[in-house]
Amino acid sequence: MTPKWKVLLLLASLLLVAGSALGDELFMGKLGYQLLSPSGTLAGNSGSVGTKVDLDKDLNLDNSQNLTAEIALQWGDARLSLNYLPINFSGTGTMTLNGTFNDQSFAVNDVVKSEININLYDIGFTYFLVNLDDLPTRIQLGLELAVKVADTEVSFKDSTAVPAISETQSATVPIPTVGARARIALSDYLGVSGRVGYMEYDGNHFTDAEGQVEFSPIPAIGIYAGYRFFDLKIDESDLFVETEFSGPFGGLLVRF
Repeated sequence: MTPKWKVLLLLASLLLVAGSALGDELFMGKLGYQLLSPSGTLAGNSGSVGTKVDLDKDLNLDNSQNLTAEIALQWGDARLSLNYLPINFSGTGTMTLNGTFNDQSFAVNDVVKSEININLYDIGFTYFLVNLDDLPTRIQLGLELAVKVADTEVSFKDSTAVPAISETQSATVPIPTVGARARIALSDYLGVSGRVGYMEYDGNHFTDAEGQVEFSPIPAIGIYAGYRFFDLKIDESDLFVETEFSGPFGGLLVRF
């Protein structure tokens, strides 16, 4: 078992222990599948200088298809959540421009193999300003503070260049976001929820928005499906990534 999954299991255990002391706890766990399509640019910088290449036109990156996991604990008007999403894009493309990646030169028509790997950790706290649960329809609307940690690695391999290029750059960037979360549900059987968060911080920015439908034919077990959009910019001294990812997701949920 990898360290990141051990962390998720440990946090889930802690949430369950904490929840057992609360009278009106609500624990939710989700395991799903996320499909994401990429667009944007990246550059491997040397001395803050590098050529921006297009993810689609130059690198021909494939879609990312990965499992995603979320755990959440709600007590009263407060909600604490942890979401983990691995994002992996790879492809082989033909360069449409001359330039450099980490001070290594490439040329038009060079064939490049590249990968973008992002481990995205999302820790969020929501306080519901509206939390109506004594009506046939439950309505929740609140402010959400979150920290997105993007552990990013980019590889760029050009075997047709002279000399050949094989470079890897990485950066781990924590970006706090401020946003809102809302949910409208008919008891626990059918619900529609959405969230959005944004922050620009130290030359980096992150926008995260999603909407989903939850259906629980059995009170404690259900399914969910939705659509998610990311706008991520990482501008560090040795790595520049400015991308948009979007796509559908779905999976299973448990709650008690």
